[in-house]
Amino acid sequence: MTAKVEKFIISSKGFDDFIEITSKIQNLVSLFCVSEGVVNICVISPCTSLKIVESEPGLNLDISKMMDFLIPINKIYQHDNVWHDGNAHAHLKTILFGNSLTLPVFDSKVCLGSHQQIVLLDFDNKASQKEIIVSMVY
Repeated sequence: MTAKVEKFIISSKGFDDFIEITSKIQNLVSLFCVSEGVVNICVISPCTSLKIVESEPGLNLDISKMMDFLIPINKIYQHDNVWHDGNAHAHLKTILFGNSLTLPVFDSKVCLGSHQQIVLLDFDNKASQKEIIVSMVY
């Protein structure tokens, strides 16, 4: 069994920025000739999530509206009272959505449905650089 870990940086605008990263992950799987195994993807950020979705503008807007309904940006949160950074909503959304994914690799491809993509969702209230760690075991 072999393991390989790589990382890359994504520039994000924050404020529910949705960035599709499927091709970046598949390129790493191809680069290291992973034919069968698993790939784990983790974003190193307390305000950013990774999900598998059908990434299209309508659904992205629906996800944003759903998250704003569940965890409104304009509500008073204790985190904001302590840190005064105004991003408690982003932390809470990330807790719900999670910040890592583990996917099987079969026949040198990350296993996804025909309409599924791996998407980074940045809920933070500012633009920033997001570090993505990709671990492949094969």
